[in-house]
Amino acid sequence: MAKQSIFGRIAQLAKANINALLDQAEDPQKMLDQMVRDYTNNIAEAESAVAQTIGNLRMLEDDYNQDVKTASDWGNKALAASRKADEFRAAGNAADATKFDNLAKVALQRQITSENEAKTAEPNIAAQTDVVEKLKQGLNQMKGKLGELSAKRNELIARSKTAEAQSQVHDAIKSIDILDPTSEVSRFEEKIRREEAKVRGQNELAASSLDAQFNSLEDLGEQTEVEARLAALKAGSTPAPAAISTGPSAGAGTPKVNEADFDIL
Repeated sequence: MAKQSIFGRIAQLAKANINALLDQAEDPQKMLDQMVRDYTNNIAEAESAVAQTIGNLRMLEDDYNQDVKTASDWGNKALAASRKADEFRAAGNAADATKFDNLAKVALQRQITSENEAKTAEPNIAAQTDVVEKLKQGLNQMKGKLGELSAKRNELIARSKTAEAQSQVHDAIKSIDILDPTSEVSRFEEKIRREEAKVRGQNELAASSLDAQFNSLEDLGEQTEVEARLAALKAGSTPAPAAISTGPSAGAGTPKVNEADFDIL
């Protein structure tokens, strides 16, 4: 039963589908590490069990060979006793002849016993040999799976590190992407744009204020001219207007002025 259990365990592990197990794993790398450890331990246990099974087979073979040799030895003894009996019988010594014939019979009986024991052991040896061969094949398959697991583990770790490096590069590129509205550069650009817009607004405001100042200067010039003319009137001289129409009353005396003539007063 123990041998059958070991054989079944080795066969099950040797037939294990690594890819199927990885598909079911949440963390393939940890799964592979655990599988490598388990397979290593199982191989060590299987090697010990196979070695014990092989040892038992060799003991059976030794017993079988000993039975065959014993049967051969008893056959030789039976032959020798029979020849000795024939010699005594030819010499007319019937008593000794009978004695050696009896010894030959005993030897033949023991030969038959040893041959029967050897025949009984033959099927057990054949079955045990078959089990040992299958165990060896399963053990070799397990060692092959262990190599496959190790290679798969190394490949997975390399792929994981590559993916991690690519992710880091992607994050680094994203952090300096000026087109990314969430990046610092974009925020700085937006802030500068706002400052530039503010300066343009200030310039426009300053320009409109300057126009108003020039308009004030024009109004001031007009008032200055009015004051000058008023002063000239008070001084008794008539200031020359910018444009004076000529007519029959031109050059006449000082006209009369009524307050009603100035609607603005």
